[in-house]
Amino acid sequence: MSEPEKAERFFAPIMQGFEELKVPTSGATIQAWVAGSGPPLLLLHGYPQTHVMWHKIAPALTKRFTVVATDLRGYGKSQKPDGGEAHINFSKRAMAQDQFEVMRELGFDKFSVVAHDRGARVAHRLALDHPEAVEKLVLLDIAPTDTMYGATDKAFATAYYHWFFLIQPYDLPERLINADPAYYLQKTLNAWCKTPGAFPDEVLAEYIAAFSNPEAIHSACEDYRAAAGIDLEHDAADADRRLEQPLLVLWGERGVVGNSFDVVDVWRRRAKNVCGRALPCGHFLAEEVPKMLLEELEAFL
Repeated sequence: MSEPEKAERFFAPIMQGFEELKVPTSGATIQAWVAGSGPPLLLLHGYPQTHVMWHKIAPALTKRFTVVATDLRGYGKSQKPDGGEAHINFSKRAMAQDQFEVMRELGFDKFSVVAHDRGARVAHRLALDHPEAVEKLVLLDIAPTDTMYGATDKAFATAYYHWFFLIQPYDLPERLINADPAYYLQKTLNAWCKTPGAFPDEVLAEYIAAFSNPEAIHSACEDYRAAAGIDLEHDAADADRRLEQPLLVLWGERGVVGNSFDVVDVWRRRAKNVCGRALPCGHFLAEEVPKMLLEELEAFL
């Protein structure tokens, strides 16, 4: 792998003070934003967002940590490879390998991870596949993928319809979303967010611009298709393994995950050292209750 590309450095207007780098990995070129000093901390975003979701808390974290916020492969400014056979190129294993290699390229052999939604699924796999690299893990508003599929009922399928819509064969979901991506994105954000005003206009514009790329829409569908197939196979192969790292799980008390699962209990079946609680918000903890989330992170990390 070549060195991270530094020829086009600039400071992201929303992530003030963060330097943007292109970091090549063995599977995709990943866009990363880096700032701060201290122990390394990797931030991974969820669907249908980008690294920008951390804009309310990342600057504060740089006071204690070297913060690396990336766009997952297929999202934002990161490369969008072909899905491959059985959507394997969007397996959480492949996406986790990207992040492991990014941190190695930046000089970090050990690091902690804070991750939301899809990024949290990538982080779970990262901690399983590279336990020597991940020191502490924070997962925001998820239960394990196979647990959520296994408990599917009418209420869950209604609330998380996108889990079943996005996995439909190409190109049904792609064609429908591409008809009006800004509408779809805003309806999705508004349905999952329970805090009015959580998304400033400039942030929403950033999300719309990134999401409206047809390649990004297709990549996101491949991400979900992988979750319903190859990821479940990988999870089944690791069914008897439990995470060794200290794990903090947080979720929105007004969201689907917390109302559908005993979140701490389900993660105690997957990890040896788990703590966590609900925060008074919907799905988007970092944008709905940033001060409370920061307090939790400062205490745990």
